[in-house]
Amino acid sequence: MEGLIIQSVKLEDSRNVLVILDQSVLPETEKYLDLITVEDVWEAIYELKVRGAPAIGIAAAYGVYLAVKQENETDRDAFTKAFAKAKNYLASSRPTAVNLFWALERMEKRLHEAFADGLSVPEVKQQLKKEADKIRNEDEEVCKTIGEHALTLLKPGMGILTHCNAGTIATAKYGTALAPLYLGHQQDYQFKVFTDETRPLLQGARLTAWELQKAGIDVTLICDNMASIVMKENKIEAVLVGCDRVAANGDTANKIGTSSVAIMAKHYGIPFYVCAPISTIDLACETGENIEIEQRSLEEVTEKWYSERMAPKDVKVYNPAFDVTDHSLITAIVTEKGIAYPGYQESLHELFHK
Repeated sequence: MEGLIIQSVKLEDSRNVLVILDQSVLPETEKYLDLITVEDVWEAIYELKVRGAPAIGIAAAYGVYLAVKQENETDRDAFTKAFAKAKNYLASSRPTAVNLFWALERMEKRLHEAFADGLSVPEVKQQLKKEADKIRNEDEEVCKTIGEHALTLLKPGMGILTHCNAGTIATAKYGTALAPLYLGHQQDYQFKVFTDETRPLLQGARLTAWELQKAGIDVTLICDNMASIVMKENKIEAVLVGCDRVAANGDTANKIGTSSVAIMAKHYGIPFYVCAPISTIDLACETGENIEIEQRSLEEVTEKWYSERMAPKDVKVYNPAFDVTDHSLITAIVTEKGIAYPGYQESLHELFHK
């Protein structure tokens, strides 16, 4: 299973460098980038060179550590201000993925705890590095456990539809929505996977198809607007998607087009499963109406993947990066702590505090 050894985010502390797999040039080129400055990390997150909610959180944790590692300040207040500046800057890179803020806040909490314990600035730097490592290592275990729980919902030989990319390159390892596919592959489940291309950034076509094929999993690429006919032809028996944020009522924000897939799955009576780590659950967010949806540049729609512009010049473009899937369309939300079923207001709360 070669696909599982891919490391999308890796700290090389001795070189003061964060190494990432540049997902913006896949599948044609498998290239790794050295990120040195906090500006490098911000740009990599914003430009989707590193993407996927867990991977973004890991990159942000290492990014804020590298930003302050080079600080010569020995005064605690000055060092704390430098940390806050780097944290706030990285937090501005993507507004929707809650893991970004969760990881940065966890790093800030560790900083304050370390200073409260009487540690010096050099010792605090080491504590921040250890915390970032923990975030990365915990994510690998979280993803594997999500996969184990999700696999209990599936049967060998099933046809599975995915949307966007929630795989090993979007996390520390295994992925969220793709984790049960990898674990099932190890047990010879022989899933038949269909992956939506996921316009306009083509994460399904460029990333999911690439990594599943690399792992030896049976994968078929379809255009987004082919999902309905594939479902009607009884080729799909379950839908697996990832998630960037889960509201308290079970509404979920995921890559644009996810809600359309959920509506079609509901129509055809196909279970729709959201795979999401506990860190994506935002109980302070009452419903999906409260989730900020990132708006991206019009060029992603009109020309990004074309040798020549494919739309009329000056045409108006609306390009939200995410949509919200209503909780009524979701069969279950799979987390590392277990599976939440409707009503989500109670089941998510129980899992979150488990």
